[in-house]
Amino acid sequence: VVREENLREQIGKDIFFDLVDQDKVYSFRVQHQIPSSLFKEEVAKEFGIPVHCQRFWLWTNRKNQTYRPSRPLTPQEEAQPVEVLRKKANNAELKLFLEDSRPVPPPAKTENDILLFFKLYDPSKEELRYVGRLFVKDTGKPKEIVTKLNELAGFAPGQDIQLFEEIKFEPTVICELVDRERTYRANGDIVCFQKRIHVGTVKYRYPNVPSFLEHVHDCQVVRFRPLEKPKKDEFSLELPKLSKYYEIVERVASHLNLDDPSKIRLTSHNCYSQQPKPQPIKYRGVEHLSDILAHYNQTSDILYYEVLDIPLPEMQGLRTLKVAFYQATKDEVVMHTIRLPKQSTVGDVMNNLKTKVELSHKDAELRLLEVFCHKIYKTFPIYEKIENINDQYWTLRAEEIPEEEKDLGPQDRLIHVYHFTKGTSQNLQVQNFGEPFFLVIREGETVAEVKPRIQKKLQVPDEEFSKWKFAFVSLGQVTYLQDSDVVSTCYQKRDCYGDWEQYLGLEHSDKTSKGSYAVNQLEDGDIICFQKRFQAGILNCLYPDVPSFLEHVHDRQ
Repeated sequence: VVREENLREQIGKDIFFDLVDQDKVYSFRVQHQIPSSLFKEEVAKEFGIPVHCQRFWLWTNRKNQTYRPSRPLTPQEEAQPVEVLRKKANNAELKLFLEDSRPVPPPAKTENDILLFFKLYDPSKEELRYVGRLFVKDTGKPKEIVTKLNELAGFAPGQDIQLFEEIKFEPTVICELVDRERTYRANGDIVCFQKRIHVGTVKYRYPNVPSFLEHVHDCQVVRFRPLEKPKKDEFSLELPKLSKYYEIVERVASHLNLDDPSKIRLTSHNCYSQQPKPQPIKYRGVEHLSDILAHYNQTSDILYYEVLDIPLPEMQGLRTLKVAFYQATKDEVVMHTIRLPKQSTVGDVMNNLKTKVELSHKDAELRLLEVFCHKIYKTFPIYEKIENINDQYWTLRAEEIPEEEKDLGPQDRLIHVYHFTKGTSQNLQVQNFGEPFFLVIREGETVAEVKPRIQKKLQVPDEEFSKWKFAFVSLGQVTYLQDSDVVSTCYQKRDCYGDWEQYLGLEHSDKTSKGSYAVNQLEDGDIICFQKRFQAGILNCLYPDVPSFLEHVHDRQ
């Protein structure tokens, strides 16, 4: 239900052309069969408008893509259920304009009466606002209501004014000067008026209503947010919708007092997730501001920005990876940013990282792992090109390759070892945490023989380590192990999607050391994917879990 208050609130702020944004007005949820006359009582309770002072109008879509009140409900229609009226209007919702005629009930509208809406434009303030509505006779002429319009605007009775009719806003603005001798057209027409500006007087940027509406049509107020603080607007800029990329970053750089606009990188807004899009906008990769703000069938007014340490064109020739280096000698993890040409390999990343970290010895070799949800999903070959590596969803972890792993015997096996706890819910699902790692197990080696190596690697005190339980976990199914169990036998003849789904599990309370980084700790705005848990032996899915499916999506073209 649209009220005149909505027009006063929205016109000149949320909208400029037409009358109202229907999505921002009060909605009622009522029974289908309630008569319109009884619905008025609901409206009276909500808005405090007596029933006898209410008159409802139906809206109509015009051929020029405008939406205006077209006619009041008839007494017969007011006796009908609201669902009948909704179907007549051919809309998912029944949309009404409420004419409030307090303190006097509205007079009966004749066929000769036309309802007009009026807006006032002030070129000195570049302000357009709603000032009221009037009924006029269809045989009347605009010159006959000039005195009344001056009264609505607060002007002197004899003020010379110009009248313009709003006709169309898309794809181009049509707003025509009103012929004062012409008769009126239809219910819902909108007339904008202003003081007449005489030649030689003060010059304004937008001296009349048509020029102002064209400016509004062609401009967009954009809210800019720092990419690292995506929840809060930092500043706003009014920009032409056809601004070129370089013009946008120049305005942003000027606002930030930055000398080099090429160091500004922009990221578009996802209207559905209300988050920055995963990939930033390439340097001059989008032609106009309107293209940058478009997201499917919606238009955003938010852009995110970063200030880079090097110009964006130079950076686009490079691939930037965030790599967490696991420093075994200090039991800590340090994040590093590696920036190399896109054609570089994982081996190049490791060589670059060696210049930034402290190694246990000068000949130490490094490897790069893909970690997600406290599991190791991949060890990257040193020849893999870094432009294909996705660090948006996975954590990249680099670490030294232990000497014992470099000379594996034919019966030795490199297994995954993960920390886990069991949930408190009835199904007691496995919950992984902490740093996953690899471990070499020998043929015939028992749990009792493996334990000391794990304790030494993790530097866990005896008292605490004695409380840990060891288990073989496959596809979420936990099999607890005794000290006498041979570890390698757990891995024989077992179907598995990937090595990450069968591992030696260390069950204990989550006491992640302060020195370690938290893999995939949740923050505001994070996205969680979930699925049904698959049981062992069910291998009929091409991509059985979220990580494998996302890797498939990432790699396909």
